[in-house]
Amino acid sequence: MEATLAPTSSTVAMNTDTRIYLDNAATTALDPAVLEAMMPYLQSHFGNPSSIYSYGRETRLAIETARKSVAKQLGTRPGAIFFTSGGTESNNTAIAASIRDLGCRHIITSPIEHHAVLHTVEYWAKQGSVGHSFVALKACGEVDLEDLERQLAEQQANGVRCLVSLMHANNEIGLLLPIRQVGAICQKFDAIFHSDCVQTVGHYPINLSEVHVHFISGAGHKFHGPKGCGILYVNEEIKIQPFIFGGGQERNLRAGTENVYGIVGFAKALELAMEHYERDSAYIQELRGYMRRRLEETVPGIDFNCNGDTLYTVLSACFPKSEKTEFLLMNLDIRNICVSGGSACSSGADIGSHVMRALNRNDKYVTLRFSFSKFNTKEEIDRVVDTIRELV
Repeated sequence: MEATLAPTSSTVAMNTDTRIYLDNAATTALDPAVLEAMMPYLQSHFGNPSSIYSYGRETRLAIETARKSVAKQLGTRPGAIFFTSGGTESNNTAIAASIRDLGCRHIITSPIEHHAVLHTVEYWAKQGSVGHSFVALKACGEVDLEDLERQLAEQQANGVRCLVSLMHANNEIGLLLPIRQVGAICQKFDAIFHSDCVQTVGHYPINLSEVHVHFISGAGHKFHGPKGCGILYVNEEIKIQPFIFGGGQERNLRAGTENVYGIVGFAKALELAMEHYERDSAYIQELRGYMRRRLEETVPGIDFNCNGDTLYTVLSACFPKSEKTEFLLMNLDIRNICVSGGSACSSGADIGSHVMRALNRNDKYVTLRFSFSKFNTKEEIDRVVDTIRELV
């Protein structure tokens, strides 16, 4: 099937720039329909939601309506959804609460997690609050479930409760976690399970009533919503204390005047993403497959990370290392083509990808991540591949 997309006002709006943007795993463009939903709360509906008069009541209603919408999309109750500033805050809150409030004294994670998890785990370990270990990974980065079960059994035998923090989809290589299986293993050993779902909320239907998980994190800007607004799902079977203290907003869990327009935008973006999931995911998957085929035809010796169960939005390509490919990212940027070499959170730091190091891919290859959205086109893919052919 050839990748086609019926022209819409939002699609046309996104194609007026001469640049080509293929770094949607870092952030996505705001959907015009989301901006439209947000605008009243940037202008006329500006009241503080904690105020009891009409201006406050209307913004409070907007927040609770958004909460109900998000909960419905994620298959849970509104009381389990808390709005945050984004994935990093949500991850920090979940990890801190697991240690402080839920009795976790050992954390099992993986070496290819996002730094919002890795650095948080390192911090708490340095405080002497917890021990931590990495689960074994298979060749392509898949979690070794037998090793996870072995570690949990060992800690339980020593009377230690564990937190397991494993991302649902890796932001650099797109690898998907068998989240239901991990949840079942955690349940077996009474472990707290946190999953960074920043790359999957808004990209896959998620029914939290069917998964044994205590915390998940999401971020609106990954699926055409606004930056600065995310969610933390907290399973209603557990009770945690605030991470940010102050006025008692978000039902005493997250103080601070609410980001009303961000919350409204998050809910609208998630609603649109799930409403059009089948159409958009099929389109993006076809774009991804088309680019992979063209790169295989164009670049001798090219390889790809994760040939199995991966994000349909991400293509992680390994170019044989040479003088030309080592400057490929920079030369593409000069030609107005935006891709990445890994996590956007490491931009500006010439330290390489911790994910590639963990998978032993650094020595022989230069890895570029191409990540797609509903606003990309087949013509853009052709231009990118033709440019790569010129550069390598």
